[in-house]
Amino acid sequence: MRPTVGFALCGSFCTFRKAIDALRALTAQYTVVPIFSDAAWETDTRFGASADFRAEVTALCGTEPLHTLAQVEPLGPKRLLDLLIVAPCTGNTLGKLANGIADSPVSFACKAHLRNGRPVLLAVSTNDGLSGSAANLGALLARRHFYFVPFGQDSPTGKPASLVAHFSLLPEAAEAALRGEQLQPLLV
Repeated sequence: MRPTVGFALCGSFCTFRKAIDALRALTAQYTVVPIFSDAAWETDTRFGASADFRAEVTALCGTEPLHTLAQVEPLGPKRLLDLLIVAPCTGNTLGKLANGIADSPVSFACKAHLRNGRPVLLAVSTNDGLSGSAANLGALLARRHFYFVPFGQDSPTGKPASLVAHFSLLPEAAEAALRGEQLQPLLV
């Protein structure tokens, strides 16, 4: 039986293409339940229209994305997921997860899923990863059941505090997280 993986998209729109490409690879191995943050669900940007992203993700996964608190709540009590991936994981979502705030579809999905002691894999994408979000990143690195897609600075001279996951490593990081391991090296 194929593992069931939740794939939650947050509003780091500049990395949506990389995240969706990684999602495409995951659908070959896993049953994938898509989840959208409010921003990902409703915001059109220079990187694309939200309706187009929703349609593409729906076609890849074969199911409509979850995008409300009521839709994601059963993930925990019904133990619906083996792994929950947040890709991209914004600084805002890092802060919510680090501080136990569950007021959005993605943070609530994580809280519901974590009640079962199952892994959450984060693909960080934030302009303040080495400044304002650094403490939240550190807190989650030290917390059980949280794993990270290896990441690094995406533009050290242009955006010295910015961090972004290497989305090409997401399938390998998912396999490791399902085994309870952090894919190494973490900093790439």
